[in-house]
Amino acid sequence: MIAANLENIHARIAAAARAAGRAPADVTLIAVSKTHPRAAVLAALAAGQAVFGENKVQEAEAKFPIPGAKLHLIGALQTNKAAQAVRIADAIDSLDRARLSDAIEKAAAAAGRLPELLVQVNIGDEPQKAGVPLAAADGFIKASRARFGAALKGLMCIPPEGVDPLPYFRRLAAMADVHGLAVRSMGMSGDFEIAIAAGATHVRVGSAIFGARPARDSGSALLNLT
Repeated sequence: MIAANLENIHARIAAAARAAGRAPADVTLIAVSKTHPRAAVLAALAAGQAVFGENKVQEAEAKFPIPGAKLHLIGALQTNKAAQAVRIADAIDSLDRARLSDAIEKAAAAAGRLPELLVQVNIGDEPQKAGVPLAAADGFIKASRARFGAALKGLMCIPPEGVDPLPYFRRLAAMADVHGLAVRSMGMSGDFEIAIAAGATHVRVGSAIFGARPARDSGSALLNLT
């Protein structure tokens, strides 16, 4: 099932990219494996999927590292989990405040490695969601680039639910352009084709690949990242 689901999602990504005049290879699929067992990750890896997303550091530690797999941490990250995140992740996609930057910098110095970083922008200025507020985004992105240099790869967002996501995706892409950042992680199971049309370089898809998650995980706005 996972292999067939991946084939379907990759076909949809390719079709959306071509419709937008883009090369399918320019869009990276992050298979979000949160709440699913390590065996599901291994099945996806065997089917050719190499990039995975996890929400919680402690859950990710139980599954990764896996040879040949790249791990993105996509959930809101607590400062006291920064050292673990730096140790296990290839990319941290939820940088959104100065205290977290401090913690990551300290952890990276101790570990001798710095994952790739994305600034998460609260593109809809929603109080219940993580991400740097729009009014502070430009300043925070500039400060993060000065601090982390080439490790800062781009931006990530989650648009508001129940509205047309296209203007929010376009806004994030424009913000990335202004700052000369190549990566725009935006688009989930229900809207990734719209995100690709707006310039997404990374899309996050979970349930359409791995199946439904336990009911306890479905109600949190902060965890609904795929």
